[in-house]
Amino acid sequence: MEKPTVGRLDSYDPASIECIMRCMRVNDTSRPWRPSPYCIQQKKDNHMQQILERMASIAPLDTGAMELARTRQQQLTKPAGSLGRLEDIAIHIAGITGQPVPRIEQKAVIIMAGDHGVTSEGVSAYPAAVTPQMVHNFLQGGAAINALAQYVGAKVIVVDVGVAADIAHPDLLSRKVAFGTANMVLAPAMTRAQMLEAIHVGIDVCDALLEQGVDLVATGDMGIGNTTASSAMTAALLQTPVALVTGRGTGINDEQLTHKIQVIEKALARHAPNPQAPFDVLMKVGGLEIAGLVGVIVAAASHRVPVVIDGFISGAAALMAVEFNPLIREYLLAGHASVERGHRLILERLGLSPLLDLQLRLGEGTGAVLAMSLIEAALHAHSEMATFEEAGVSTREEK
Repeated sequence: MEKPTVGRLDSYDPASIECIMRCMRVNDTSRPWRPSPYCIQQKKDNHMQQILERMASIAPLDTGAMELARTRQQQLTKPAGSLGRLEDIAIHIAGITGQPVPRIEQKAVIIMAGDHGVTSEGVSAYPAAVTPQMVHNFLQGGAAINALAQYVGAKVIVVDVGVAADIAHPDLLSRKVAFGTANMVLAPAMTRAQMLEAIHVGIDVCDALLEQGVDLVATGDMGIGNTTASSAMTAALLQTPVALVTGRGTGINDEQLTHKIQVIEKALARHAPNPQAPFDVLMKVGGLEIAGLVGVIVAAASHRVPVVIDGFISGAAALMAVEFNPLIREYLLAGHASVERGHRLILERLGLSPLLDLQLRLGEGTGAVLAMSLIEAALHAHSEMATFEEAGVSTREEK
């Protein structure tokens, strides 16, 4: 059957968008996802078509490779299961990559940066000007993510997908879709075209890195106001009260937190994003950098490359990606548990157990790159340990 052509989302009414999203739902994750032939067929939209094609290319984990990895773990010179989650990580990565003894050669953290119009509502302890200032700091190597990424040997890739200022630097990937989002209290955060373009930026950036040999990706973010967008998205997708998924972000006080919750509630009431249509949620209350991270996650999964997600903002992007296609969940590892209360609900919904719990709430990809070292340790033990036969060690006596 010929693959259907999907028209521009800008030309669809809300019912048509919901129809597309229903076409993209997956119930049986043991089989590859395919777009329904009943999707609306109009003139081709390149970005939408590429996103759908990537979704269609994501396959289940390689159970054969996982079984071989599990067998090897049982043969290594240790009691079965004695390395705990390190064994699980090695088996999981084997399933992702299709390699029974996987190895990591190149690591990178992709930081998507974008501003949020909702900051004008006073939801952050810091002004929006901090976003471009921190982007400069990343590029100069002075941020926490630079120090930690250097420690674990990961490249830092900074992408301007929506910073509300012009930034010029030779190491910056300038892929600006817009100068920040609109104020979600007054209007949808993005147009549909902007949302799709931002997702495509993430796909494009990740593709280029994978072509250069990167085989472990971490997600990072920068954007004053992005915990507000993430809380709004999480509340909408999980259909949970805003107060239960909204935290202090950059360190706001009790009065500011109450105000932040009210701002999010006002935005959700105004736009009523449909939790059954993830694009609708992302467009109305999301962020350009969050959309970019969705693209990164989709691209990595389509190439069978593991993704280490960071904290709340990355978690919101991961939740969105998995709502698009549940198979994506299998390609994710949760780097850490953020202090932001909504993050733990996201991890619970995704069924992911964080590798670290260090009370982090910085973002930038810091928790994810720290977790990379654990993943590498798990794979190193998996590949470098001797088997009982190789070491001449007696196996367990069966009684």
